[in-house]
Amino acid sequence: MSAKNWLVLKLMKSPLLAVIVALSMLVTGAKAADVALLKPVGADIPYGDKERQKVDVYAPGAAQNLPVVFWIHGGGWQLGDKTSVQLKPQAFVEKGFVFVSTGYQLLPAVEMGAIFKDIAKSLAWVHANIAKYGGDPTRIFVMGHSAGAQLSALLCTDDRYLKAEGVPFSVLKGCVPVDGDTFDVPAIIETAETRLRVHGMPLPTNGHRQKFGNDPAKHREYSAVTHVEKGKGIPPFLILHVADHPDNSLQAKRFETALKAAAVPVKVVGARDTNHVRMNDELGKAGDPSTAALFEFVSGVLSKETLGK
Repeated sequence: MSAKNWLVLKLMKSPLLAVIVALSMLVTGAKAADVALLKPVGADIPYGDKERQKVDVYAPGAAQNLPVVFWIHGGGWQLGDKTSVQLKPQAFVEKGFVFVSTGYQLLPAVEMGAIFKDIAKSLAWVHANIAKYGGDPTRIFVMGHSAGAQLSALLCTDDRYLKAEGVPFSVLKGCVPVDGDTFDVPAIIETAETRLRVHGMPLPTNGHRQKFGNDPAKHREYSAVTHVEKGKGIPPFLILHVADHPDNSLQAKRFETALKAAAVPVKVVGARDTNHVRMNDELGKAGDPSTAALFEFVSGVLSKETLGK
C-alpha cells in the first residue's frame, strides 16, 4: 500500500507519467461514472474549521431512524478524498442506511495523531447531527479501506478518542476494515524492512516507519491490536482482505486472533480474484463476494440488536 502511494507521488512529478497513471487507473477499474451514481443530500458539511474537515451525507428520501455507515477513505494517510466512494453510497442507501463519507487532514501537513483526532471529531459530528438526515445516532457502523481500515479499527478499539469527544463507545455497532495492513504497526514495519534488508535493498524512505513516526511506543499505540481487551464494549468486526496478499492476510489473521482472545465477535473473509484497488471499487456491486459478506454481517448485527430489545 505505502509503496504504491510512494510511486504515485513520484510519478506525478512528471506530466507525461501523470497522464500514464491516470489512464492506467481507468483501465484497472477506477471508473469516474461509478462515483457519481448517487448525489449526497448534504455535501461538504464542516465538522471542524480545516479545509478537509468535512463530510458528505447520503440518505434515502424521507429517511427516519436508519442505521448509519461511517466511511473512511484510504490513500496511505497522504492521498484520497471523501468523494471517492464508488458504488458504496448507492448500495447502502438502497438497503435502508444513511451513508456518511468523511474527509480528514493528511500527512505531511499534520502528524498521524491529528488524523486520528479528526476521525473521532467527525464521528462526534455524526452522532450529534445525523438524526437531521434520518440516521440513528445510536447505530453506527464504522468502515474504511486501506489507511481507512487502520483508522476504523483504531477508532473501534481505542475508546479514548471518542471519549475525548463525548461520544459513548456503545453507539458503535460494527466495524469493517477493508484490506488494511496496519492493525499491528510494529509487525508491518519489521516485515517490510526485513524483506528489503535480507535482499540487500535500501530501506523505505516513505514507509510506515516514516508515516507513523520513528518511535516504537507510538507504533504500539497506533496499533488496533494493542487496545483489544475483553469487556471493553468493542463492537463486532468483519475483516475483509485480498486473499493472496501476504502482508494484508497476515495482518487480518493477527487482528482476528487478538479479537477472538478478547471474546469480540469477528469474521475474516479473504477475497480471491481481486486486488487492493479493485476490492474497494467493487464493494457494493451485486454479485461481489465481499459485498455479500458485508451485507450479511450488518444484517446479522442489526437482527441481534432487534432481538435484544
